[in-house]
Formats: sequence, structure tokens, C-alpha cells
Amino acid sequence: MKRTWTIIGVADVAVSFAWYQTLFGQARSAPAHEHFGQIRDTDGTVLICLHRWGAHEHPSLASRDSAQPGNGLLLFFRVDDFDACLGRARTLVSRLDEEPNLNPSTGTLEFALRDPDGYYVMVSALSAD
Repeated sequence: MKRTWTIIGVADVAVSFAWYQTLFGQARSAPAHEHFGQIRDTDGTVLICLHRWGAHEHPSLASRDSAQPGNGLLLFFRVDDFDACLGRARTLVSRLDEEPNLNPSTGTLEFALRDPDGYYVMVSALSAD
């Protein structure tokens, strides 16, 4: 088995941590550290890692001033509670970047929004049902 741990640079780990917990309908908890947190699914699978800009000496996470956050990156999540997730997403932003639509390639509904750091977050229904 293989897993990817996507790590993104964020300005405030606690703020981003709460934002993603709200989007995914998770109970509120605090990140493990002020400089790093992992959003996990109920089975323990890591969904995304949040790393404060410049907290360590990772070259690509040194500074948000070095590059535009999210350039060349699409955070794509598939969820089993699409309608509920859409409702939660609408409480997080003033407008969605993409309103719900049917993706002809996957046959599933999806929508998009920006997280607190400007990353483009696409949310797709887990199945076409």
C-alpha cells in the first residue's frame, strides 16, 4: 500500500486546520504543533498536511513570498457526503470558484473554492450515485 501526504505551506496552521475540519465535517481539534498539523480521515488516512511557511528548512516551504500559493497545484478531494460538504463550503467562503457541476470525465458532481491561503480546492462526489 502507498499513500501520498500532500503538504502545503500556510500562514496560520490553526486557522487552516479549522477551515479544513469544517469543510470535511470533522470535530474540532487542535493541530499537533503550531507549525504543523495533519487533517486525517476517520480511518486515520492523512488527507492533507499543513506546514507553516518558513518553520523549518524545507526549500519549497521557505516563504510564501517566493511563489504564489497553489501555482501548479490542484487540491482534489473526493467525499462521500457531497451535499453536506457543499453546505459547509458555502459557510467558509463568500462565493465558490466553481458552482456544483457534473464533470463529464468522471460522471460525478464537483465544486471548487479557495482555502485561507489561496489554494484551489476541488471537491468531488465519491460516486455518481
